[in-house]
Amino acid sequence: MSHLADLPAWAAIIVCGLLLLGAAMTLIGSLGLLRLPSFYDRLHAPTIATSGGTILICMASMLCFAVLESRWIFHELLILFFVVVTTPVTLMLLGQAALYRDRVEDRRDVPRKPKPAAQPDAE
Repeated sequence: MSHLADLPAWAAIIVCGLLLLGAAMTLIGSLGLLRLPSFYDRLHAPTIATSGGTILICMASMLCFAVLESRWIFHELLILFFVVVTTPVTLMLLGQAALYRDRVEDRRDVPRKPKPAAQPDAE
């Protein structure tokens, strides 16, 4: 870890800030998973917050290694790509599965499409 002493002060401050913001954002998303009341609310909080936290932490890692090694590290770009692409897909699939489950169980708190109005009998 002695090579981290070579990191300039301006880069260390930015890296620390990005790491702290990313960790805080991820923590807030995790707390949202624990504290929110319904499944649909709990589904949204960690998805957005964890993606944002991962982006900030990867940016800190990219900056740190770009300054230390004078080259860009593409591993973090791959991590960002896969997190940003797969997280919304997972959110949509879990939400649709839960909505299907709730409609099959005929729960009253799930929004439904309005039924067409009954046609009066023509006499």
